[in-house]
Amino acid sequence: MRTGDPLPALGDVLAALDTGLWHWDTAAGLVTVDAVAARLLGLPAEQVTLTEAQVRSRLHPVDWNEITGVVRLAVAEDTLAEVRIRIMDDQKRVLRVVRSRSKPAFDRARKAYVLTGTLQEVAEPRPGTPAARSAVTGDWRRSREAFLLDAGRALAEARSTQEVLRVAANLSMPGFSPDGLAVFGVEGDRLTIIGHHGQDPGSERPFTSMSLDTDYPAAEVVRTGRAVYLSSPEQYEDRYPLTWPLAQRFGRQSWAYLPLTASGRTMGAWLAAFAYPVAFTPDERSVLTTVARMLAQALSRAGTAENQRELSEGLQRTMLPELGPGIPGMDIAARYVPTGGGLQVGGDWYDVIPLPGGTSRAKSGGGRFAMVIGDVQGHDVRAAGLMGQLRIALRAYASEGHRPDAVLSRASRFLHGINEADPVELRFATCLYVEVDPVTGVLEVARAGHPDPVIRMADGTVLARPTAGGLPLGIDPDADYPTTRLVLESGETMLICTDGLIETGGHDLETGWRRLRGILEEHVGDQEELADALVQAVHGPSSHHTTGPLVDRREDDIAMMLLSREGEGCGCGATSDTVEPPARRTALTVAQAEPERVSVARQQLRELLHDWSSPDQVDSAVLLLSEMLTNVLVHTDTDALLLAEVTGGGEGRRMRVEVTDAGDDLPHMRRPGELASSGRGLVLIELLAHTWGVDPRGRGKSIWFELYEKEEAGPR
Repeated sequence: MRTGDPLPALGDVLAALDTGLWHWDTAAGLVTVDAVAARLLGLPAEQVTLTEAQVRSRLHPVDWNEITGVVRLAVAEDTLAEVRIRIMDDQKRVLRVVRSRSKPAFDRARKAYVLTGTLQEVAEPRPGTPAARSAVTGDWRRSREAFLLDAGRALAEARSTQEVLRVAANLSMPGFSPDGLAVFGVEGDRLTIIGHHGQDPGSERPFTSMSLDTDYPAAEVVRTGRAVYLSSPEQYEDRYPLTWPLAQRFGRQSWAYLPLTASGRTMGAWLAAFAYPVAFTPDERSVLTTVARMLAQALSRAGTAENQRELSEGLQRTMLPELGPGIPGMDIAARYVPTGGGLQVGGDWYDVIPLPGGTSRAKSGGGRFAMVIGDVQGHDVRAAGLMGQLRIALRAYASEGHRPDAVLSRASRFLHGINEADPVELRFATCLYVEVDPVTGVLEVARAGHPDPVIRMADGTVLARPTAGGLPLGIDPDADYPTTRLVLESGETMLICTDGLIETGGHDLETGWRRLRGILEEHVGDQEELADALVQAVHGPSSHHTTGPLVDRREDDIAMMLLSREGEGCGCGATSDTVEPPARRTALTVAQAEPERVSVARQQLRELLHDWSSPDQVDSAVLLLSEMLTNVLVHTDTDALLLAEVTGGGEGRRMRVEVTDAGDDLPHMRRPGELASSGRGLVLIELLAHTWGVDPRGRGKSIWFELYEKEEAGPR
């Protein structure tokens, strides 16, 4: 061609270069190709208009999906869309690899993409050819897909902001890896540094608290929501001359600043800096953009989780009391363990309330106080709110000087009133209220649908103390809550807890108590260590070996309190001058209206004698106890009081079982005939007990018997 001759037609030039033209309108769903492009697609060499489905059938499925992603990225960044495409034949074999370059535009009126571009055949790299800083193809493509899967999995598992930053710093991108990373956040109108990697500590100071109006790439990315790619120092200096000196001292050659967008909001920017020149091809930009999106989602999740944890800890500190100074003669330990996941505060709570009529806990001399533990139905924000209200109400009623039964009755009426105001969200609560006299060790217990307290005796024997109880709070505004009196002896420890400590791990009440009983009986150490051991038995590694029989093994909140009365065996650090082995004893009332408590009394006696050497003597003691209690219920109109005690040590231990009632008629020995249905109680006692007797009282009487673990220990 001579100078001055007219230029050849564009189609002739492209045909000479073996380059085809195509036009794609996504609204119409049609693709128009010229003869060269049709031939490259494996069709007859003539201009033709195809449907998207026809074109898609000629391309590799992975490449078709990549085209759509590259097009969106190019429109967002106002750049060319470049991608390599594998052309397939009818047998799904690769015919050739072509490169497509186009300038896409988005038609907002029709909500469609319009593209005009070129197709040109390219040679597939031979195996082993370095893929660094080149277009995505072959093994490089598979490496990139594997990298994105691994990166997505690692970022999804990160649970805190620091973990997210640590994962991002360790990402090794296929073919090109940055050696410097920084994550920028936004506070008001200022840019901040959330974290960085590859720079010396303290080097981030010039970039902290930078105004978003600053002529700096990260600030521009946050303002516009569009990425900034700088392939060379000259390009950086030319585009951002004011802030170039800040970046120059790090000695990098290429920079990519990408927006961190989550839920449609730009929350910051991510910097990937490279020690070598990077062209930032569309494939490389696609990888960086995908990582930035995953990083933004991971940071958003981690931030939400950290805010929830902070809120949970704040609520817990507000709603759960500090135990404060100790009580002379007694020791208290408490634990609260929320379930995993979600808001870490539920409906469980505990409280320690100083009561009127005694000196303050903070002063020497001690004074009466109340221990409260409860569980509001549910594990959500409403349960936590009701828990706070109920705790305040209980504290107010107790501080007014009401007895335990009155405190729970008023609390039930209070919660029932809340339920009436919001009948859609009816909730109830279980509760155990214990009034404690630290001088005498007397415990006044009122129970509202809650698990019974458990006593660990000075010698390690563990007994569940059955107590009278009523309905859970909030069900019946007129519910009655009878009071049970117990005595905490010197060296004994009382455990009260919510059902989460018992039932977590698929346990029911029976198997859950069996698990806790083993911990209580075998523990050696102070009370704080005992509290940790109980929690560890449920949530620690040992829980994997003690799963319960139930299929449903969901976790529940745990609230727990331990109260010890000083003495040898309590684990509270006190010592005793006595050299006698501590006695173990239990007391139980069997009312005329509650004959079913006879079975409870039998179980209490068996637990008291859990380590007795003679099973026959245990059976005899249980039989005689049944006879004595039944006589009271049948032949009098009064209640029966059981007192059982084990004293002594080694093989010379002695058990004494005593039943007291207010009846005036004394029992006497009879000789019933073979067909008589009664009259054998004293005969059995005479035959089975080592010694026994009947003691008249000022009002009523007491019948007792004793058994010796070694017959020589006492008279027959």
